[in-house]
Amino acid sequence: MNTNHLFTIICFILAITFSADAQNSGNYQRLKLGKHFFDLHNVTGEVIKFQGKKVLKIERDLKALPFDANNIEATVDEPHYARLVDLEDFENGTIEVKMYSQLQDPAPYPGIAGFIGVYFRIVEDDSGFEGIYVRPKVGRVSNQKHRNHAVQYISYPHAKFDMLRKSDPGRYESSAPVALNEWVTMRIEVNGETAEMFVNDLKYSSFIVDKMLGKTKKGSIGLYVDIGTIGYFKDLKVTKRALKTQKSTGEKVNDI
Repeated sequence: MNTNHLFTIICFILAITFSADAQNSGNYQRLKLGKHFFDLHNVTGEVIKFQGKKVLKIERDLKALPFDANNIEATVDEPHYARLVDLEDFENGTIEVKMYSQLQDPAPYPGIAGFIGVYFRIVEDDSGFEGIYVRPKVGRVSNQKHRNHAVQYISYPHAKFDMLRKSDPGRYESSAPVALNEWVTMRIEVNGETAEMFVNDLKYSSFIVDKMLGKTKKGSIGLYVDIGTIGYFKDLKVTKRALKTQKSTGEKVNDI
């Protein structure tokens, strides 16, 4: 076989491999990881092999959704995430995912902290959602005040981090043993108006939102990164449940 024929065959195989992992869906790029698809909302991404396993890699798309360092409140905690396709009715249950956060170099903004986490109950048009994310850069620093900003709850669009930090300091943030450049397992238990976050299979939660602030009661699930973060995700698992009461309820599990 001559060199030209071999080159053509290799290019053909690469094209098939790429098309299996990435395609366009309406206004969004769609990526396939395992059996499931993710639509990219204001993030760039690809499915890559990272530390020996296929993962979803995403970064905030600053061309699609610009960041303004002089107007932080208006340009962070926005709809920049990878949406899980064909799960549009999550209301109560468990979301678990393994996340790995790196800082972009050079940094697009001095205050980057590896922002990475999960959005849930996302309205179809991105007009509302709940979110919990971490700032791994400060998870293990020697300053306790900074550690207390390691975990953040938000409710888009009316309750972003800056507003909550001013209106209810300390209530919607917490510490957690997270760090950059290592896998963090985040598990969020959602039940009615409450959300509880567990980290790295610890028995007790690191953070609880005793009353979420959004009007959205059900919707999609998304994997989130913000300014300056290179985020890797794998082993997403979603368990839908009825609202927990004193009586036990059934559940439906989707493994991803």
